[in-house]
Amino acid sequence: MDTDTITLDLGPQTRIVARLAAGVRDEQLTDVTPCPGTAVRNMLGHLLGLAAAFRDAGRKDLGVTTDTSPTAAVPDIGPGWREELPKVLDELADAWRDPAAWTGMTRAGGFDMPGAVAGAVAVDELVIHAWDLARATGRPYEPDPAALEASYAFLLASVDDPSRGEIFGPVVPVPSDAPLLDRAVGLSGRDPGWRSGR
Repeated sequence: MDTDTITLDLGPQTRIVARLAAGVRDEQLTDVTPCPGTAVRNMLGHLLGLAAAFRDAGRKDLGVTTDTSPTAAVPDIGPGWREELPKVLDELADAWRDPAAWTGMTRAGGFDMPGAVAGAVAVDELVIHAWDLARATGRPYEPDPAALEASYAFLLASVDDPSRGEIFGPVVPVPSDAPLLDRAVGLSGRDPGWRSGR
């Protein structure tokens, strides 16, 4: 996988994620998402966990958050998630505003990786899982354009990576003239046409 990525401000995309999360109604927490086997509450829990992990990866503050595999347990939310998630998302964006976050080595999900790769993974997670959340809850979604470009580049570079099956589902074919978000979603292994059955 190509390890080159541009450094960018994650703040616009983390704010979009926070707005989508704030709009989730309590009765939607058990609804399904486009991510197989993941309810809205689990997606929110995953976003909370990844925000903390990549915040600490950006800070090079390695420990429990950066060592834990995202598949170690089914993520979930606690009673304070509505206050906690936007706070941790802000901290994530702030950590990656430091150019040092994008250099050297760090760790996330229990894997050592260059800072630039960790940054690219964080951006991609924020873009694609925000789409998951928006689709599951019937909300409109327009990602930050710079984050979307970076996510698409990251996903495109992963297509021929033999280990991508450990992270993404099979690529869903999408027309080359489709919107960039649809093409990124297809590369992530999701159907851009997915709609909630609620």
